[in-house]
Amino acid sequence: MRLIGATLLLLISLPLLADNQKTLLVLGDSLSTGYGIAEDDGWVSLLQHKLADEQPQWHAVNASISGETSDGGLRRVDKLLADHDPELVLLQLGGNDGLRGFPHDETRENLSQIIQRSKEAGAEVLILGIQLPPNYGRRYTEEFARQFHDLADSYQVALLPFMLEGIYDQQGMMQSDDIHPTAKAQPLILENVWGPLKPLLD
Repeated sequence: MRLIGATLLLLISLPLLADNQKTLLVLGDSLSTGYGIAEDDGWVSLLQHKLADEQPQWHAVNASISGETSDGGLRRVDKLLADHDPELVLLQLGGNDGLRGFPHDETRENLSQIIQRSKEAGAEVLILGIQLPPNYGRRYTEEFARQFHDLADSYQVALLPFMLEGIYDQQGMMQSDDIHPTAKAQPLILENVWGPLKPLLD
């Protein structure tokens, strides 16, 4: 009887443990897929390990795609929200829009829709901002960077203004294309992200 009772207790507890699990959805581009490096070395994989150690009630789902634009993210977000029911969305899109010279208004509207739909689905949002290389011109790059601040203010969501802060201009941290971080840089990206992320997890 003791064995049967223990087994029943375990079976009863398992669904409760599953119900307590919270999902963090990363919706990004090649900066979050670990482009050019081993997948296990990417900052999202490192985040998954950190969550397992420090916040075991959370698990990360990486829905990032290399080359993804804000428009592509918008087309996918409804299904991702329905499939994973995340409590938190890390929105890391817009960089490819800027590199391709897309109008800022289009990017801002796409990101705005992603944020709005995420919030309507009950998820908090953390925007992971990015900056463009200076050769795109001062006016374009400044307006590009400003849109992340504007979105965070408009929707009252958390913001990391530049996820590659302290990384992009350091030797050995960027691949030869000067766009994608190296494996060596990934723990530093996670450190940048963890700052604004941790209060949302708690």
